[in-house]
Amino acid sequence: MNNATQSTNLNTVPWKIHDRFVEIQSRWLTVIGEHLQDHQGNYLEYWRVEKADSLIVIPIQDQQFLLPQPSYRPGVSQATLDFPGGRLPLGADLRETAYDILLRELGIPAAAIATLEPLNSQGWAINSSFSNQRLYGWVAEITTASASALNPANTVGSILRYPIEAKGLRSLLQDLTCLQCRSVLQEWYLMQRI
Repeated sequence: MNNATQSTNLNTVPWKIHDRFVEIQSRWLTVIGEHLQDHQGNYLEYWRVEKADSLIVIPIQDQQFLLPQPSYRPGVSQATLDFPGGRLPLGADLRETAYDILLRELGIPAAAIATLEPLNSQGWAINSSFSNQRLYGWVAEITTASASALNPANTVGSILRYPIEAKGLRSLLQDLTCLQCRSVLQEWYLMQRI
């Protein structure tokens, strides 16, 4: 066995939890402090956060991305532009959650959605060192005839549109500050190119 293989095998050995010295639970997250023993026998203090998984939907209609108006985000103390998205309640159905998100954030009813497909089925780890949270990306193709079917509270005029072409993608990437939204968009883009 060569050194690279041996090193890889050692790094895949699960670390042992020596003790959990703090656990703070809230409705939104759990913060955990633990002492861990790594594969080399070292004891480390480690902090992590457990949160519900996230689901982001890229809605497309007439070769345009649809986004809600920017919303205030306390974490960065400003309004940011984001694709429709939200947290996944434990045990929630991904497809049903995507439908709910589109209705809540853009007023798009399920009947107006021609296709709704996942970009990933297992979820991407958002920060594997610090959090258990996963990110799921979905793409929804909205029917052209659905413009009049949108919820009056979210009329077409309040929905932001970015064309699906090079200039529109550059503009959208410039306006998106959320790394999760940018990642889902870039994953969608890569899948279009393959």
